[in-house]
Amino acid sequence: MTSTNGNILGSINDTLMAIIGSVNGVLWGQLLVYLLVGVGIYFSVRLGFIQIRQFRHSIDVLKSGREIENGISSYQVFCTSMAARVGTGNMAGVAVALTIGGPGAIFWMWLIAIFGMATAFIESTLAQVYKVKDVDGQYRGGPAYYMEQGLGKRWMGTLFSICLIIAFGFVFNAVQANTITDALHHSFGWNETTQGIVIVIFTAFFIMGGLRRVATASTKIVPIMAVGYLAIALVIVAMNITELPAVLALIVKSAFGWHEAVAGGVAFTASQAMQSGIARGLFSNEAGMGSAANVAASATPNPNHPASQGFVQMLGVFVDTIVICTASAAMIMLSGVMNTPDASTGIGLLQQALSNQLGDWTTYFITSAILLFCFSSIIANYTYAETNIMFLNGNTKRGLFLFRLCVLGMVMFGAVASLPVVWSLADVSMGLMALVNIVALIFLSGLAIKVIKDYEEQLRAGKTPEFDRSKFKELKDIEGAWHPDTIAEAREANGNTFNK
Repeated sequence: MTSTNGNILGSINDTLMAIIGSVNGVLWGQLLVYLLVGVGIYFSVRLGFIQIRQFRHSIDVLKSGREIENGISSYQVFCTSMAARVGTGNMAGVAVALTIGGPGAIFWMWLIAIFGMATAFIESTLAQVYKVKDVDGQYRGGPAYYMEQGLGKRWMGTLFSICLIIAFGFVFNAVQANTITDALHHSFGWNETTQGIVIVIFTAFFIMGGLRRVATASTKIVPIMAVGYLAIALVIVAMNITELPAVLALIVKSAFGWHEAVAGGVAFTASQAMQSGIARGLFSNEAGMGSAANVAASATPNPNHPASQGFVQMLGVFVDTIVICTASAAMIMLSGVMNTPDASTGIGLLQQALSNQLGDWTTYFITSAILLFCFSSIIANYTYAETNIMFLNGNTKRGLFLFRLCVLGMVMFGAVASLPVVWSLADVSMGLMALVNIVALIFLSGLAIKVIKDYEEQLRAGKTPEFDRSKFKELKDIEGAWHPDTIAEAREANGNTFNK
C-alpha cells in the first residue's frame, strides 16, 4: 500500500511539474521576455533615453535623499529595494548565464539593464503618483494601487497583490532561507533546524518592527555587502588587469557571433548568448515586474516630486546588473576557470574562480556573502508583501500579525525542506504578476511621461522641481497623497535641501 501511495504521489508531482513547467515556458520563455524588452525599448525612446541623459542627476537625487525624522527617505528606499534585488542570483545566476550562453551573455545582460532602467523609472514614478497614507501615516503604494486608482480596476490590483504575496511573501523567502542553511551546512556542518530557528528569530525582530525598521536595517546591510563584494572583484581585476581588454573584446564579439566563444570544450552561439543574457538581466533587476515599485511609493522624495523616486529606482537597476552582476562575471572570466574541462556550474563556478585567484579562504567569503544577500532579501521581500496585504485590507493592519506568522513559518519551512514544485509555482505567480503590471504600465505610461517631463521642465528653468497635481486632469478625482498639505509636510521633512 505504501509503495502504491508513493507511486501515486510521485505521478501527481511529475504531472504538476510538467504542467507548471509548460506554463513557465510560455510565460518566461516567450511572452514576458519579449514584453519586458519591448516596453523597455519603448519607454527609453519616449523618455529620450533619460537613463543616459540624466544619469548624473539621478546620483544627485540619491545623495539628497538622506534619512528623515518622520517617514522613509529615498536613500532608505533605494537600499531596501537593493536588498530585495541583490541575492544569490547576482552570483550563481551570472555563472549560469556564462555556462549556458558564454561570454556574449554579459553584453546582452548590460543592454537589457539599460532599457530596464527606463521601465523602472516609469513604474516607480507611477507608484509615487498614486501613493496613499495608511492608518499610521506611512506612505503605501505600488502596482496594486495604480491599477485601482489609475485604471479603476481593483480586480487587477487584487490579482497582482495575491501573486506578489505568494511569490515574495512566502515562496521566495523560503528559498532564501533554504540557500542560507544549505551554504552554512556545507561550509561548517551546522544543523539546518537550528539555523532555521535563528533565522526566524532575526527575521521576526525586523519584520515585526514594520517597514521603517526594515528600511533602517537595509541602509546598514546593503552598503556592507555591496562594498565587500565589489572590493574582492576589484582585487581580482587588478591582479589580471592586462587580460581585461581581451575579456571585454571577447564579450562584445561573442554577443554578435563575430567570435566563436568556447569554454570547457563547449561552443556558444550568438543566439544562446542573447537568450541567457536577457533572461539573467530581467530576473536580476526586476524592472517591469512591479516588485520594487511597492517600496518606491513609501519614500518621501527630495525634490518633492513623484519623478524624484524614478531617478533613484533607475539607479537601482544600474547598480544591481551593470555593477554587481558585472563584478561576478569579471571574477569568473578573468580567473580562466571557464576554459578548464572540469569547470563547475552555478555558485560553484564562482567559488572555483575565487579559490584559484585568492585561495581556499574565499569559501568563507562566499558563505558570508550568501548569508548577507539572502537575509537582506528575506526582510525586504516581506515589505513588498506587507504593502499588498494592506492594499487587500483597505490600508488597515487587519490580519497583518497573522500574515507575519505565516511568513516566519515559510522561512522555517524553507530552512529545513525543499519542494521543487513549490519553487516552480512561485515562478508562475511572479510571471502573472509581471504580466498584469506590464499591461497597467502601458495604459498609464502617458501620465507617467507627462509627470517626468514636468520635472525636467522645472529643472531646465532652474527651479527645484515640486509637484502640482492640478496640472494633471487625470488626478482630479484621485484620493492620493499629493495634496497641498502633504506636499508641505514633505518639504518640511526634507528641509528643502536639494542642491542641483
